[in-house]
Amino acid sequence: MNAPHPGDNSPAPEYPAPPQATAPLYNQWDGNPITSPHAPNPRPRAGGVTKPIVVTALLAGLLGGAIGVGGSALLDQHGSPTAPILNSQPANTVTAADVKPGSVTYAAQVASKSAADIKVQMANGTAVGSGIVLSEDGYVLTNHHVVAGAGAGSKITVTTSDGKQHSAEVTGTSPSYDLAVIKLDGASGLTPATLGDSDALQVGEQVVAVGSPDALTNTVTSGIISALSRTVTAGDESGSAVTVYNGLQTDTPINPGNSGGPLVNLQGQVVAVNSAVDTGQASSGGPQSFGLGFAIPINTAKRIADQLLQNGEATKPVLGVSGSLSSASAGDGATVSSVESGGPAAKAGISRGDVITKIGDAPVASYADLMAQVLTHAPGETVPVTIGSGSDARTVKVELGSVVDKQQTTVPESDGGSGGSPLPFGINPFGQIP
Repeated sequence: MNAPHPGDNSPAPEYPAPPQATAPLYNQWDGNPITSPHAPNPRPRAGGVTKPIVVTALLAGLLGGAIGVGGSALLDQHGSPTAPILNSQPANTVTAADVKPGSVTYAAQVASKSAADIKVQMANGTAVGSGIVLSEDGYVLTNHHVVAGAGAGSKITVTTSDGKQHSAEVTGTSPSYDLAVIKLDGASGLTPATLGDSDALQVGEQVVAVGSPDALTNTVTSGIISALSRTVTAGDESGSAVTVYNGLQTDTPINPGNSGGPLVNLQGQVVAVNSAVDTGQASSGGPQSFGLGFAIPINTAKRIADQLLQNGEATKPVLGVSGSLSSASAGDGATVSSVESGGPAAKAGISRGDVITKIGDAPVASYADLMAQVLTHAPGETVPVTIGSGSDARTVKVELGSVVDKQQTTVPESDGGSGGSPLPFGINPFGQIP
């Protein structure tokens, strides 16, 4: 309104008294081997159905702002004789029985029952992580890097979803796949996880992670599958090589303490084991990356876990070649530096200097890609290997060898063991807190 100007002798306008404020209604916002049942093939998801998490966050911020403005306007009632009384409208009561498969809520409820917190107390610190219950009597799947420090003088303590704590021992580990199985002492009546089919996943499919980041038990986060096949690399202890495996990529928030926990679909079926996150160049003062989490496909994890349960050890496939990250220009393939005499590659006719560009239908851009793709196959499996490209390309059949997995599959950064090209991802698997 316009304020009266000095010298204006006209009478001041009269305004009716403001109406009595009516109390608003604020709606609340609802907001013994392992067997794996055959998960039904997921229905194709129509584009645009799954909303990105960032959009949800923005909408929540806008909603909060609107409520704040509305509240200020309501309370600023000049001349109102009484202050308004705020009321809440009860939300429709939703029971656990009402929650149906296909929602984040359902997936979280199911997955939380089969998740576990893991703490490994060692002489030099404590490692923390999560786990997936495999059996009623306490076999639990987790990451190798969560329990790698367990040994003489260490203690593993596992807290299950019922709040009970159990001591545990390592049954077996598979360093190349970053997987391990532990056995809880005195456990019974636990709820085993339902394992799904990671081969049936689609890019854009919604998934839910359950774990204990920073010791916050049963923390639930959600996102989508961002990519189905990524070469995950991580520096080894010596710093002269990198470990590799093939993983799923997800934008589901994964934080220290989530390692080894379940990544589930909206039916509550475990489709992957959370393992690593790429934080970009944050550790060196560079840009921070977000939404780059990686998980081990459950079809791979199931094969390894079955072996660990039965034998206490697992096997991994062998191609019988060596190379390094710097043995070929980026994107050109994996140059073979040497071939094991009498090994699978040699028997198939692969020679030193050959450039491998595909394993099966999967393209190979570097030696790290090559090793990661080999690990997606089982020992003894025959796989087509493409050498060269264009009109010079040829494909040979290689029957992969087998070796007990006692140490991580590593790739030297250069043929000399140091230096070399940048890693595809600068990932540090987490779980250990100094």
